Parts: sequence; structure tokens; C-alpha cells
Amino acid sequence: MLSSQSQATDRASLRRSNDSAGRCHYTFTVASPEESSCPGGSVKPEMDGVMSRVILLEALVSQLLAGADGGTRTRVESNTEEGLQEAYAQVTRERNQLQQEKERLNKQLQEQQRRLGELSQEAESLRQKPCKQTHTSGGAQHDSRPASDPANDFKNGAYQEMKAEVTKVQASHLNTDENQTITDCGELLSVGDPVLHRKADSITGKYGVWLQDPEPLGPHYTKKTVWRIDAVGKDVRQLFAFEDMDQFSRGFPMKVLVLPEPVESTGATIYRGSLYYQRKRSRSLIRYNLTSESLASRLELPHAGFHGQYPYSWGGYTDIDLAVDEQGLWAIYSTSKAKGAVVIAQLDPESLAVKQSWETNIRKNTVGNAFMVCGRLYTVASYTAPNTTINYVFDTATGTQRAVAVPFKNKYRYTSMLDFNHGQRKLYAWDNFHMVTYDIRVGRANQGSS
Repeated sequence: MLSSQSQATDRASLRRSNDSAGRCHYTFTVASPEESSCPGGSVKPEMDGVMSRVILLEALVSQLLAGADGGTRTRVESNTEEGLQEAYAQVTRERNQLQQEKERLNKQLQEQQRRLGELSQEAESLRQKPCKQTHTSGGAQHDSRPASDPANDFKNGAYQEMKAEVTKVQASHLNTDENQTITDCGELLSVGDPVLHRKADSITGKYGVWLQDPEPLGPHYTKKTVWRIDAVGKDVRQLFAFEDMDQFSRGFPMKVLVLPEPVESTGATIYRGSLYYQRKRSRSLIRYNLTSESLASRLELPHAGFHGQYPYSWGGYTDIDLAVDEQGLWAIYSTSKAKGAVVIAQLDPESLAVKQSWETNIRKNTVGNAFMVCGRLYTVASYTAPNTTINYVFDTATGTQRAVAVPFKNKYRYTSMLDFNHGQRKLYAWDNFHMVTYDIRVGRANQGSS
């Protein structure tokens, strides 16, 4: 009995320890005298529980880390989006500012164009006021005076009576029938300063044609009607019609005609209700009836160079230049036979057939432009020099030519078109976007004064 108790004492133990709450616990442990181990007893379940808690903890930590990283990316993306929105807003503000500035400049341009039109109209009105008549030993002679001159006093009855008589005498020298045998013709003595009527407002107006019909036919269009073609472009077909010079200066066409064939360069002209022009890339001449708005005649100009073979010195495919004066319709061009010298042909205004031609000694590519007055060809030495001269004259009546030196001004430094209008007694020119006219003075035949 004592032996058994002694063995049990050896196997029993008392242990004292604090729990997690700090309270003291006494644990008395006695080993089993019969079982060396407890069935199913193991520390594995406890270890499994610890491992499960560790795995769960790691998963939570991973989720937290992933959430922190996603937040960083979200913040970066948010910052990037905010930057783009701010940049777009800045660009929008700048675009709106530019649009406002454009509108302001357009308003200024329109105002300047309006003022220019008013000034041009006023200048034209002043220029057309009656001029004073000066007395010489040979009688009364026509002489221009400023609009402020006392001779323009309409209350002066004696002056008005004299003016009426002078006007009547001048009218007797003009044509009295449709065949128009001109007697008041002579050699060009002087060309006045250019008077501006309109400035083109786009690149298509760099050069072109603008004219008035010196002898209009029919009720649709009159001598006041102004015609314009902007000649810059690959397919030039538009012909603008303006009611009068005032509407032309303001830029308000009353009609736009579409031509059946494209126009080549600036050699077109208007005469007796028809537009005459050279078809693009050909030597074909076309007569376009302005009233019926249809092609009336077409004919090739025999042997004429075209599309850059024999242009004026400024180029522009000005190989064939059509012109009108008191004696009718003319073509100014050259041929291979003439070797680049100017050839003048008088054309039938109905059929466009050549009635007669003359070959000159003037090299076409050495002159800036040319025009006809009273059956005489006049050439301009330069198309760009501000102060140049009309340097040659060829008289078709005698078949002779000679050098002259009549001062001429290219005010805007690029005269691409120059034509005479015998109805207005003016030269019409297109000078670097600017449409201008020149007054001229012509000496009467066999006389030394105009």
C-alpha cells in the first residue's frame, strides 16, 4: 500500500501559474498508472488552430496591402485625369479668346472696307465734277481743275452757259452711229495717277480682270455695270456682275455667271454685250453672250502661242491678251514664226475671225503689259516698278513703231491686267489685289494737244 502511494507521489505534480487575466491558477497533475498515453491525445489540433489563425492573418495583411496599392493607383489616375481636364479647360479658354479676337478683327476689316468704299465713292464723285475752262489766244481749251475751284460754282450763269456750249462741241466729235467712225483719236500723251476702286479680300484676288462695257447692248446691262473675274485658281469660271461702281466698291455683286469653259489668265475683255476670253490651256478664243448666258462663238487663233509660250514679262500664262478700242476688237499675242515678237490681230467681234494682222519688233516677254488706243498698241516697260514708262507705240494705220516715254505708275507693284475703255476714256488695271483706273490724255489726229 505504501509502495503504491510512493509511486503515485513520484508521478504527481503541482504547478502554479497566472492565467491571461492575471489570476493565479493551481494545476495538480497525476500520471495515469495504467495508460502511457491518452487515446487521440495530441497537440496537433492546437497547432492546426494556430496555423489557421496565422493563414487568416496573412490573408488579411495581403488584402490590406493590396488595398493600399490600389489606393495609390487610384490617386495617381485621379491626379492625371484632373490634369487633363485642367489642360482641356485652358485650351478651350484660349480658343474662345482667339475666336473673340477673330470676330473683333473681322468687324474692324468690314468697317475699314466700308470707309474705303465711301472714300472711293467720294473721290470718284469729286473727280467727275465739272472742270474749269481756261481761255487761250486760240480759243477755249479743256483743262482739269480741283473740285474746290471757283469755276465749279453752279451759281455762275455765264460759266454754265459756256460749259454747255463746250460740251456740245465735244459731243459733235463722238460717234453718231453704231459703226462708230472715231474722229477724236490721236496719240497717247499722258496717263494720270491710279484711282483705287476696290481691293480684293482673298488670295484669289491676287490678279484678275475687271472692266465695264464701252458699248453695251440690250437693256440688261449698261455702261455702269462692272464685271470682275478673279483669275487665281485651277478652274476659273465665275464672272461677277455689279450694278454700278458704288456696288463694286462695296463688294456686292448683283449676279454671278458661270462660264461654260475655264478662263486662262487675265487677257479677257468686254465688248458689245459679250465677254471675250481665251480658253484654259488652248489657243481657242470664246465669245460668251452676257444676255443669253451662252457660248456664242469659238475659234482658234491661228498659230498663237499659249500656256506660257509667249507671256508678258510677269508670266501668268498671258500669251493671248484681248483688247478693245475705238476701232474694235484686238488680240495681242505671238507665234513661233514671229519668234516671240508681239503680233497684233484685228478680230471680227461676231465670228472671232482674224481680219488683219501686224507683226512688230517688240519682244513680248520684255514688256509688262500692253493695251490698244485708237488703233495703236502701247506697251508698258515694267509691271512692278513704281515709276515706269509706256515705252513703245505701234501704229496699225502706218505699220510703224517707235520708242516713247510716257510716265506710268505701278502703285502697288504688280500690274497683271491693263485695258483701255474708250467709253470711259480710262485705263483699267489690276495691280496686286487693287483694282484701279487711270485718266488718259490723247492728242487729236494731226494736232499737238488734246
